[in-house]
Amino acid sequence: MSNISILDKVNYPSDLKILTITELETLAEEIRTLIIDVVSKNGGHLAPNLGVVELTIAMHRIFNTPKDKFIFDVGHQAYVHKILTGRKDVFPTLRKYKGLSGFPKREESEYDAFDTGHSSTSISAATGMAIARDLKGEDYNVVALIGDGSMTGGLAYEALNHAGDLKKPLIVILNDNEMSISKNVGAMSEYFYQLRSGETYNKFKNDLENWLKGSEYGDDVLAAIDRVKMGVKTLVTPAAIFEHLGFKYFGPIQGHDMNALLEVLETAKHQATPVLVHVVTKKGKGYKPAEDNPDKFHGTSPFNIETGVKIVNPDAAITYTEVFSNTMLELAADNEKIIAITAAMPDGTGLKKFSEIYPNRFVDVGIAEQHAVTSAAGMATQDFKPFAAIYSTFLQRAYDSVLHDVCIQNLPVTFCIDRAGLVGDDGSTHHGVFDYSYLSGIPNMTVMAPKDENELRHMLKTASEFNGPISIRYPRGSGIGVDCSEPLQSLPIGKAEVLLEGEELVIWAIGSMVKTATKVAELLKQVGINAGVVNIRFAKPLDLELLENHAGKYSYMAVLEEGVANGGVGSNIIKELNNKNLLNKVHVLPFAIEDQFVSQGDNALLLKDLELDAESIAKKITGVIK
Repeated sequence: MSNISILDKVNYPSDLKILTITELETLAEEIRTLIIDVVSKNGGHLAPNLGVVELTIAMHRIFNTPKDKFIFDVGHQAYVHKILTGRKDVFPTLRKYKGLSGFPKREESEYDAFDTGHSSTSISAATGMAIARDLKGEDYNVVALIGDGSMTGGLAYEALNHAGDLKKPLIVILNDNEMSISKNVGAMSEYFYQLRSGETYNKFKNDLENWLKGSEYGDDVLAAIDRVKMGVKTLVTPAAIFEHLGFKYFGPIQGHDMNALLEVLETAKHQATPVLVHVVTKKGKGYKPAEDNPDKFHGTSPFNIETGVKIVNPDAAITYTEVFSNTMLELAADNEKIIAITAAMPDGTGLKKFSEIYPNRFVDVGIAEQHAVTSAAGMATQDFKPFAAIYSTFLQRAYDSVLHDVCIQNLPVTFCIDRAGLVGDDGSTHHGVFDYSYLSGIPNMTVMAPKDENELRHMLKTASEFNGPISIRYPRGSGIGVDCSEPLQSLPIGKAEVLLEGEELVIWAIGSMVKTATKVAELLKQVGINAGVVNIRFAKPLDLELLENHAGKYSYMAVLEEGVANGGVGSNIIKELNNKNLLNKVHVLPFAIEDQFVSQGDNALLLKDLELDAESIAKKITGVIK
């Protein structure tokens, strides 16, 4: 008897075409087992991917990729797609250094039609592809898979509005794994779906419409039928809004019923207008710990498969996110004007406890960073002190709101920028390496970065007392293990901290790179170079008094930052020294990320590749000075 599984025989979508329904269902369970096994070791987005196994199989069975284009919104639900498109054997390298990306990447496979990583972009991209397809006179299907909260993003509705107006063939699959749909509504919706997608009904409907249009009062009768139909549908289904936007609506469809999925996708494939297929799935399907706690297994670190318990280092220091969480509670207890804001990330940003203790002062706007920032500005005009906790990579989406709505009005909004710097396994779409650059160039903005978790506490205190736009950027993961028990205190704005005096060289470092600077100084001492170390603390405003003093005292100044070089801290230091005609006195050595996007992998390996680890920096400095 053969031990070959169905998955062993499936390498590309064409292999799905010859499988029976029973074999497809078996394949779904085998893929779930593979995903659980790999993610338990590597970490990753478990629950979203377990929820779309049958749906992704059905998509690849019905459509003809890579000719047909799939765009996965966010992309954290594309693991099944990767397994089915020639990457099964390398799937164990998922999210690893030089391995498989956790998100779709065009450079990785011809089956990945569009790079994704941020939310609510798929319908826009699909609309653009449909326009390009028709301009070139080509014939292929464009399918956007969106869900998992992405419909809270305004970009999705901008795209729906445009796509419906264009009336071009385009398929949007709404993967609904959050909202609860009652049995009555589901049954009625299923009934309407059967009427709308059934072949006999469609033929009868088209024949009736053609006959009525040729009669004297046909147009009036058709209009009346449409009004009645839409009135009833508004009561029993969510279809009306999509149909008014110009989409033909199918659903809701049970997202784990292979027969139903194949039938509706086959119907959608042959429509000549925009179509929205509403599919209801269960996040975490097939793995009980993920089904019971889908939020905790949305994005997860490695875990024990048997128990679902995450594998943690018992000796790890408290995380920066936890420090932020605890300090926010401490500040809010003393200041009733503090409001905490998140964009669909109460757990990820550490605001879950805040939401429970101060529910009236907690705001979750959904995946809508631009709205989060502008609404914070509105709060600030009414004498409140909003703290907007947003990942660095996602705050990029709200740049205009930061500049136009907060900084021009000089409003006291605090930006708590989590996941700043390199974030490891999530890769180029999630590294937070641009915030020094995009924030420092905005007038009125103050930019801070702590050297450790205790300094983060003091920076939050500083922000709570600051009357203007201010941001604090801090890294992902554990702190360095310092004591955090001292009373909170405000820091003097724009003042750096001298940690170590040197002779020929001084190292100015900010945020996570301060610890690296200390290690660099130790390595340099071994070769006879006594380096001073400065904790910059404020990327803006810089400590110009100390900077001028050190330009006269030291022959060499190294600047270390975990951010991009262009427009970064080192760049601004060079500009200030140039303004004071001091570049002829001190040789500045900037260490930052050059003009490139950084892939995924362990942070230590990435820093070594970028030559931003202590050993590489010490070697470069030694080469210049010696």
